[in-house]
Amino acid sequence: MQKHDVSRRSFLKISAVGAGALALGVSSAAAAQNAKDVKFDEEYDIVIIGTGFAGLAAAIKASGRGKKVLILEKMGRAGGNSVINGGNMAAPMNKFQVAQGIKDSKELFIADAVKDGLGLNHTDLLGVMFDHSNDAVDLLVGCGAEFSDKLIFESGHSVARSLQSTNGSGSGYIQPMMGKLQNDPNVTIKTRTKFDDFIVDDSGRVVGVEAREEYKFDPKLFSDDLENKSGEKKSYKAKDGVLLASGGYGRDLWYRQIQDPRVVPSIDSTNHPGSSAGAMLAANRIGAFTLLTSWIQFLPYCSPDEKGFGAAVNFTNHCCNTYGLTVDPKTGKRFMDEHAGRKIKSDACFKVIGESEKNDNYPVNVCDSQAVAARNPVYTSRPLEAGVVKKFDTLEELAKAYNLPLEPFLKTVADYNSYVKAGKDPEFGKVVDKLDGIDVSKPPFYASRTMPKVHHTMGGLEINTKAQVISSLTHEPIPGLWAAGEVTGGVHGASRLGTYAILDCMVFGMIAGETIGA
Repeated sequence: MQKHDVSRRSFLKISAVGAGALALGVSSAAAAQNAKDVKFDEEYDIVIIGTGFAGLAAAIKASGRGKKVLILEKMGRAGGNSVINGGNMAAPMNKFQVAQGIKDSKELFIADAVKDGLGLNHTDLLGVMFDHSNDAVDLLVGCGAEFSDKLIFESGHSVARSLQSTNGSGSGYIQPMMGKLQNDPNVTIKTRTKFDDFIVDDSGRVVGVEAREEYKFDPKLFSDDLENKSGEKKSYKAKDGVLLASGGYGRDLWYRQIQDPRVVPSIDSTNHPGSSAGAMLAANRIGAFTLLTSWIQFLPYCSPDEKGFGAAVNFTNHCCNTYGLTVDPKTGKRFMDEHAGRKIKSDACFKVIGESEKNDNYPVNVCDSQAVAARNPVYTSRPLEAGVVKKFDTLEELAKAYNLPLEPFLKTVADYNSYVKAGKDPEFGKVVDKLDGIDVSKPPFYASRTMPKVHHTMGGLEINTKAQVISSLTHEPIPGLWAAGEVTGGVHGASRLGTYAILDCMVFGMIAGETIGA
């Protein structure tokens, strides 16, 4: 695991400060400013916190209704985690799926998520995602986003239902949406502007937000939310309401470890540096209910040879885990179903990694030229250029490079190929009958190493099917407050299926944009 320059003493010290601040915040709704004490600097119909998929989708829909919209982004560039992810979106019943005769259904879509989510999913929200999936596709296409006609058979899914952006990145969606909004007279986007708190009226309705312009995120701070005082304070009025689309807390070293003590500060994350719990905790202070916050998902496709999300993820996932195999470098043998859900694979990988004293027995993912040709070429070209994926003429060369025991490894590959030919994997139950006959037999061969990293924080604010935030005090929607995307909880249960997140963000962002002030 990567080292972090925060000592245990520093962590404990700031944890004590943070815990006190959290206790004060939760117990005192008075932390939010009352509107009668505020002189607003600017006035809008809707204020949106965050420029990821959810925030931008909401802004597009709201502007289409003639609403005056302000979007606040604390970082220097737009997009958050949305701009750096793999760009793959579940879209059941999409036109490619229908044209290829792939049978899908609402029941199957929900069942797949519930299986990986350990039954903790709020299925009414999943149903809304299914019902509006093609609306999300249409919005993106309308902005100029482009999809490949090759569907992805994502791990944990029963059928191929996931679309991929042609550039192999979430930027393939964010950039077109930003392009549309930047020319929209109804929409104002402020970057380097950090949301701090809500402004409420005497009835408890959210009527605006406090923020800081010219804010400068400081990656050297252990808790930027707590310690960073930069920027000029501003108050923005939201006549119709506020949407929180601020994302998860995968980089919040304090909050994530408070939720799960095993997630120590040295564990890397795929998230952008500013992914923190601050906005969600502000909602807690006015009574918002949170759930499942101790469920933190790891992404099992990351490379220990690069920081953060990196370049290897799509290659490892869609070339190796779909068509190839993953082996324990100590034994040269498979140890899991490569097509299982993320939690199952992450747990299996961590067990293998821990087989060495230094926790560095990183599993090796393997595929061949057939797998590479079947997927977007950038999935392989980018990590090859970065040096985190390697190419070999023979399996023997690959085994030598990764110090794999040769004979067991060659037998493992031969056995796997026989499973693909027979259409059944008797060892781990991988769905090899749906791989179009692609095995690991045609050179050149490709490989990467795997280390799971913190990827998606499953918990967050409770919302209803209209994206309204639910109060722990009344069990009813908090007037004037909506939320969408990773800042919410319950949609995905204990563990999210890959490609469901973009659909989640898009759908509930769109719903918020259509209903705030309606």
